[in-house]
Amino acid sequence: MTEELVSGLVQHITGSTTTKFHTQHGEEYEVNWAAPWRRVEMIPALEEATSEKFPAGTELHTAETNEFLKRVLKKMNVECSPPLTNARMLDKLVGEFIEETCVNPTFITGHPQMMSPLAKYHRSNPGLCERFEAFVCKKEIVNAYTELNDPFDQRLRFEEQARQKDQGDDEAQMIDENFCQSLEFGLPPTGGWGMGIDRLVMFLTDNYSIKEVLAFPFMKEDVNMKKDKPAAEVVGIEPLPEEGIAHK
Repeated sequence: MTEELVSGLVQHITGSTTTKFHTQHGEEYEVNWAAPWRRVEMIPALEEATSEKFPAGTELHTAETNEFLKRVLKKMNVECSPPLTNARMLDKLVGEFIEETCVNPTFITGHPQMMSPLAKYHRSNPGLCERFEAFVCKKEIVNAYTELNDPFDQRLRFEEQARQKDQGDDEAQMIDENFCQSLEFGLPPTGGWGMGIDRLVMFLTDNYSIKEVLAFPFMKEDVNMKKDKPAAEVVGIEPLPEEGIAHK
């Protein structure tokens, strides 16, 4: 549905499924938006890129995998800023060896559960979840997943996130008791899907800075603008003393 929506949109707006995009560093990308888009499964792609056999999905959150990922980063000369949690190191490897290949629209699938605290477990691949991200010109434009509606599993995910936070990862989440309690009342099968419209507009208008396409950008103060007199001063009202109490 995503590739049909976006490729159709690009065709309707530009009259073609091919566009050009110039990066901040002067590179020119010729982007082919036509369906079907390339699909990349995360762990197998990392195994091919690093020539290493990764642990099973159910072991990706362990301390042993943490040491394994540190060795892989060192072997591949990839720097990852602290804290070196499993999720951060995997994300860094994905950025270096998968996202860098995603000039034409590409789906990345097979995310580990410990990287996706709100996504439902994969129904056939233990340790992974049902999620995909779409990348264009090496940047994410879509994130989507089957919503996790099991309150017990959700609590375990939050506990894993809290453990990552204890390791120093400020982006990790804390245990959300209200959310867990809400799930206990019940959530029907649900899917979440979000697209970065501003990024899509960036690529279709050939602007490498998202600031150029924001509908309501942050405005800088105009230091050269002449400041008007306060209204009280215009009508001749005397300001109160600093204490706020009129003197007798």
